[in-house]
Amino acid sequence: MVKKVKKHIKQGQGHEGGIFTVEAPLHVSNVQVVDPVTGKPTKVGIRYLEDGSKVRVSRGIGASGSIIPRPEILKIRTTPRPTVAGPKDTPMEVVMERTYDPKTGKGMPDL
Repeated sequence: MVKKVKKHIKQGQGHEGGIFTVEAPLHVSNVQVVDPVTGKPTKVGIRYLEDGSKVRVSRGIGASGSIIPRPEILKIRTTPRPTVAGPKDTPMEVVMERTYDPKTGKGMPDL
């Protein structure tokens, strides 16, 4: 679908004026995903499979409820997640250090 708008252009030097039909940008909220079974636009819902993985499913009136696969471009990460701690990461021994003991009340700041 292409959004067409009327553009009023004033006559100027080197071009004539008038009312022209031009394409306009389409907002992302006005775009729907196509149901792979019915081929019609549908709303998207989230379900969890038995193995715990999260999938997108088609939902709404007349929707098939089938799984909508993720686009291949979204499956590829451009930058891999770091596997080693960097210079700005908090060391693991500091993360595991207990700063508050609920039984004794130690570690509470003086308010």
